[in-house]
Amino acid sequence: MNNTTSRTNIPVNPFYFPQEEENEINLKELVYKYLAYWKWFALSLALALLTAFIYLKTQNPQYKITSSVLIKDNKNNLGQDDLMKQLDIFSSNKVVDNEIEILKSFTLMEKVITNLNLHVQYFTSDSFKDIELYGQTSPIHLEVIKANDLAFEEPLEIKITSKNAIEINGKTHPLNQLIQTEAGTFKISLTGKNPDLHELTVHLSPIQPLVEDYLENLKVETSSKMSSVLMLSLESPVQEKGKDILNKLIEVYNAAGLEDKNKVAANTLVFIDERLALISKDLTEVEKNVEEFKSREGITDISAESKLFLESVKENDAQLNQVKIQQGILNSIEQYVRNKENKTGTVPATLGLSDPVLLGLLDQLAELEAKRVQTSKLVKADNPMMIAIEDQIGNLKKSLNENIQTFRKSLAITRQQLERQNAKMESLIRTVPGKERALLDISRQQAIKNNLYIFLLQKREETALAYASAVSDSRTIDEARSSNKPVKPVKRNIFLLFALAGLGIPFGFIYLIDLLNDKVKNRQEIKKATQAPILADISLGDQEEAIVINHQSRSVIAEQIRGLRTNLSFLAPGKGVHTILFTSSISGEGKSFVSLNLGASLAMTDKRTVILEMDMRKPKLHAALEIPNTTGISSYLIGKASLQEILRPVSGQENYYVITCGPIPPNPVELLVNGRLSELFQELKEQFDYIVVDAPPVGMVTDAQILGQHADATLFLVRHNFTHKASLKQIDTLYKEQKFQNLNLIFNAVKKGGKYGYGYSHGYGYGYYSN
Repeated sequence: MNNTTSRTNIPVNPFYFPQEEENEINLKELVYKYLAYWKWFALSLALALLTAFIYLKTQNPQYKITSSVLIKDNKNNLGQDDLMKQLDIFSSNKVVDNEIEILKSFTLMEKVITNLNLHVQYFTSDSFKDIELYGQTSPIHLEVIKANDLAFEEPLEIKITSKNAIEINGKTHPLNQLIQTEAGTFKISLTGKNPDLHELTVHLSPIQPLVEDYLENLKVETSSKMSSVLMLSLESPVQEKGKDILNKLIEVYNAAGLEDKNKVAANTLVFIDERLALISKDLTEVEKNVEEFKSREGITDISAESKLFLESVKENDAQLNQVKIQQGILNSIEQYVRNKENKTGTVPATLGLSDPVLLGLLDQLAELEAKRVQTSKLVKADNPMMIAIEDQIGNLKKSLNENIQTFRKSLAITRQQLERQNAKMESLIRTVPGKERALLDISRQQAIKNNLYIFLLQKREETALAYASAVSDSRTIDEARSSNKPVKPVKRNIFLLFALAGLGIPFGFIYLIDLLNDKVKNRQEIKKATQAPILADISLGDQEEAIVINHQSRSVIAEQIRGLRTNLSFLAPGKGVHTILFTSSISGEGKSFVSLNLGASLAMTDKRTVILEMDMRKPKLHAALEIPNTTGISSYLIGKASLQEILRPVSGQENYYVITCGPIPPNPVELLVNGRLSELFQELKEQFDYIVVDAPPVGMVTDAQILGQHADATLFLVRHNFTHKASLKQIDTLYKEQKFQNLNLIFNAVKKGGKYGYGYSHGYGYGYYSN
């Protein structure tokens, strides 16, 4: 039979409900299922809140430390072209981004940690946690002379025993002296602070990982997109420590900026000091020569004409020396420009150079190269920003070379003119008498050295003034300040988080159990897996009797059996159902109990009813009814007994009879198909109004299918939390292929309680029967 034919012949399911109703029931069952475990949820929630309380007790509160810095952007745009404007290389925002990276640099933070001695931490124990001592709260100060790896692995347990001695890890050492321990060499002194504290723990940390931790904690960001104000913040358990870190960071940042800014001035001062030392030495020698010459020759003065010559020569020599100095500086600048090879260095001193164009180009080159260094920290070499800067540096160097050559020619012409003038003066000096001429030469050298010395002293003062007046390109707006309340941990959030975890753990555990459970748990799973109708639900009982229904019984199970009896009339309207077959997928699903009680219920309607124990493999009826099983159905089928010989009344029940299975045969299937089974049912139909058949499961044997040919209806039992979900597919196949007549399901042994999705607050929870 193909699937199309079987589907068209499937009987209409009178107990099928629309999917929308199922969804509503699913939601209710889901709520009831988890509410049934309310004790688990309450216990888990209580434990979670207790854990949250203990966690808060063990955590040091973290305070937020903030500070703000204004970045001054006084740099010009270096004549950038349209391409530079499009790339927005020289915008204020890019400068601020660079300063952010500098503030978060490893070098600056390393200086902060070293200056504040943050790699040495002092702790005292509380009931639940360690409290850090900092600044004015630590009774000792430990200076690390030399530490080994052991110092970073284990803390130093220190006990102050007296004013002159302490114990370190149980060993006594003197104070204010170098002490040798297994962890290294230290020097410990008392601070006089917190004198009541005698025991504490000292933790030593290596610099590099400590710097990385602080940098990870440090946040530097602009106050707004268009602002050059930087907001610095970090979190610290010690407020004073956090303030000191930010203040010191800004301090070393400003110092580094000034140091970089004053490199040219410092280089110029070094150059001038070197030249002054040489000139001073030369000037001393020349003055000594003048003095010796006058003393030796007895000359006290020279003639007016010689003085005139001397003054002219002095002025000319001073100009010539200036030109020579400028030529030397120009050579240094040319070497600086040509030999850079894309490396950043210090711009040579520009002492004496008066060309504003050349000086301006040098300033631009220095700023561009500094910009290149900062940008290289943010982007790769092939980035358009780097390429644009390199192009501009190249163009600027070309302009510098051209300007240097022009200036060099100008200096060469000036030098030639001054040298010709000197030659002319020297020829005139030769006309002066010998002694005066000799004195004039010596005086001339003295004047040259003296003028050069005065010139260098003047430039040194100008450079020192510029060096001293240099200010940082940043300004502290707000010094570091701490929040009044801790930002971590937030008690409300911690309790909420742990509460959610406390509710989520049992929820997940229950969900996992349900996920791993392959047994049928509710009606919805049955409805989703098969189209076979569910005729009735039978709840799980705790009674020990085999038959629980009688005229006086009003238990839940008794009412459900009556409901099942009522629903049988819907299976074959008009014709009626007289032979009812009970089967299941595996043994233990309650066939015998339900069939026995349904038969009793039918007998109470004054209808003669017989129940057949057809499970000749694992019979249970005769044991439940305490009836001997010497003869029975197997005896009838082999022709050794008649119907009257095997028919027995059920004790305490009117109109109710039972036929036990008899001796268990070795071949039940062959016994069922020998032809006498039909005779048995024919005789029973003549004598009884209802025939109830307790058949074996359909799993591995075909007994139930053979018996199903004689039944008007087949009731297939599915036991709650016992029947495998995979069996529902088999039931659906049997239903679609119509292997059994009027196949219907009974959901048996349903447990009360929300966790299973069933309750009985409205009647008994089943609205499809009225009696």
